[in-house]
Amino acid sequence: MTKQESNNSTGISKAASEQRGSLQGAKRMQHIRRSATLKLAERAKELASSGKDIISLSMGEPDFTTPEHIIQAAKNALDEGLTHYTPALGIPELREAVTKHCNENNNIPAKAADIMILPTKLAVYNSMLAMVGPGDEVIIPEPAWVTYEPCVQLAQAKSVSIHLDADKDFRLIPDDLAEAITPKTKMLVLNSPCNPTGGVYSKSDIEGIAQLAVDHDIIVLTDEIYEKIIYEGQHYSIAAQPDMFERTITTSGFSKGYAMTGWRVGWVVAGPSIFSQLKKLQEHSITCATSFAQYGALAALNGPQDCVNEMVTEFKKRRDLVVEGLNNIDGFNCNKPKGTFYAFFSYEYQMNSNDFANYLLENAGVALTPGSGFGAAGEGFLRMSYAASQSQLKEGLGRIKKTLESDDTLKRST
Repeated sequence: MTKQESNNSTGISKAASEQRGSLQGAKRMQHIRRSATLKLAERAKELASSGKDIISLSMGEPDFTTPEHIIQAAKNALDEGLTHYTPALGIPELREAVTKHCNENNNIPAKAADIMILPTKLAVYNSMLAMVGPGDEVIIPEPAWVTYEPCVQLAQAKSVSIHLDADKDFRLIPDDLAEAITPKTKMLVLNSPCNPTGGVYSKSDIEGIAQLAVDHDIIVLTDEIYEKIIYEGQHYSIAAQPDMFERTITTSGFSKGYAMTGWRVGWVVAGPSIFSQLKKLQEHSITCATSFAQYGALAALNGPQDCVNEMVTEFKKRRDLVVEGLNNIDGFNCNKPKGTFYAFFSYEYQMNSNDFANYLLENAGVALTPGSGFGAAGEGFLRMSYAASQSQLKEGLGRIKKTLESDDTLKRST
């Protein structure tokens, strides 16, 4: 039988298959946008590959090497043959270490039975998939990390945004949350310290938000991946508030605080009712996190923490350099972030943030992330990652300033 005869025997030609859309993907994918950060990073790499000198300040990835004692622990695990399946929830030693961290650092009343090891981004996605669906509303304070809304869409729920104000350091104020709650509200997403703004919630913020969650029977999904990178103030976990542990899903991990982005190891903490649903998804998706990476993560939590303190100290120096540099560029305005390694700044040029980011990439050779990638509330802003050396940051700031000052065609907002 010829290839053409084989195709005809199925009754479906290639043209017919394309016409009926079987190759176009599921309907739930139609409105899912690509990650703004990854898209910009790809374009920057393309330009760099073509020979253009690019300074990339778009990705949220520490430029430090993973500390040596963590790397050595993973190597030892490989040498010892620890390369097979682990328990679905993670190796017991790591779950105990995460429990200790939650108890002692965040006052979360968790037990090892409440801990699951998995990539942090997957923990966010699985939490949405497990707990919300059609007819449910998920409140997302914006500007917000690019992945939250797509996760809501993939869970077939509806996202409801709350516009955060730069004048309030991009914090969610309980009164604003109260106005957004409806009978359909099922979940609230919190992120503190926040990507992209660097905002950090105060104790009174967390207390007020927790009370509303209890009063209205709302699940809180809190992303605390930047919990170790705080310069002023203190990190407060909402799961530590009265009556909140059972209705809170706490996600965190090793990527940012320990410079372990490529290891893809994090954790989720939840009470028994929610945890039972998350466990099903773990068993039917990745089965377990990578075995030897878990031993590296164990060394991260149980080993010396000087490496974290050193990185945070350097990030703070970079923050101060970047905030001063941005505010010295005519038409830019940047609040001083209290956490993370991002500067989120407004500009006065008559371009949307996507066009302006591309303008700076093409003309200044500096890659930044457009604020619109973080929701409608991010329009008119750009995000600069200062997870780069001070010399690169100075060079990038200098290029931006020089490019804007030398271009007479740019129009300023009035």
